[in-house]
Amino acid sequence: MVYLLATACALSNALASVLQRMGIEDALGSDTLKLSVLTHALKRGVWLLGFAFVVATVPLQIVALHLGSLSQVQPILTAELLFLVILLATWFRFHVGWREWLGCAGAAGGLAGFLIFAQPGGGSDVPTTFEWVVAGSLCGGTALLATLSAFRGPRWWRAAAFGVAGAVGFAFTASLIKTVSNYIATDWVHVFFHWQTFGAAVCGALSLFVTQNAIHAGPIAASQTALVLVDPLASIALGIGLYGDSLRTAGAYGPLEAISLLIMFVGAVSIALSPLVSGVKGDDDRSAEMLSLRSHSKRLIDAVQRDLPPK
Repeated sequence: MVYLLATACALSNALASVLQRMGIEDALGSDTLKLSVLTHALKRGVWLLGFAFVVATVPLQIVALHLGSLSQVQPILTAELLFLVILLATWFRFHVGWREWLGCAGAAGGLAGFLIFAQPGGGSDVPTTFEWVVAGSLCGGTALLATLSAFRGPRWWRAAAFGVAGAVGFAFTASLIKTVSNYIATDWVHVFFHWQTFGAAVCGALSLFVTQNAIHAGPIAASQTALVLVDPLASIALGIGLYGDSLRTAGAYGPLEAISLLIMFVGAVSIALSPLVSGVKGDDDRSAEMLSLRSHSKRLIDAVQRDLPPK
């Protein structure tokens, strides 16, 4: 059930990426990070449908984290890139080459290998106040350093640095959500009396804002790669440190898990660097224009209409 819910989260995120990109792609450019982008998006039904998938991801993740551990749930969310490629190949009929399919195979195979070899378990410990302070300080310090470093260097570095900050923020948000899910299950009436509830909302909003800055700062491939690499690793570390997640590392299992994670990361990064994903996620180079989802959909509809017999 945990794996199914986490996979549903990944699929929902992929659908949200496609639909929101369709609704906002013609507003990108000089309006980036301005309120006009939001007002433009709210007028697009397809963007609102994408936002509905974003909202639907929240309860799915809450239940998944309540039933499972951070080390189980968060790595599976990288499957969003795999679903994104499948959607582009089937729904929009984009040409998907061997690079994308190999990346999908590597990401899926590496993820499956990690879950099989590691068999993540535990995750039932209750974090103490001291542990929250230590974890929050480490995550906050890392995100702050990454954000400050994003103000210097080439555009790819700035995008990657913002991506690291956002990934750490999302990982810490997930750790807070796990505690909130326990409150909801045991005493949902008083869930708003706990600081973790508001902490998850604030951290989630800040992380989302930072990732938007990552998209604006430079190539989406750089920021997406940072998110794919850092989020699962930070989540596993937080799961072990805060909730007592356990991974099977004795004997050959440890090296096999490391190899599986490496294969998963290489596959995910290969997908993230693909022009297909760059175009859908909103990169600012010519590939985004060439891979416009709205124009591609219109071309498909026109082609179908031309093939229809006359009335």
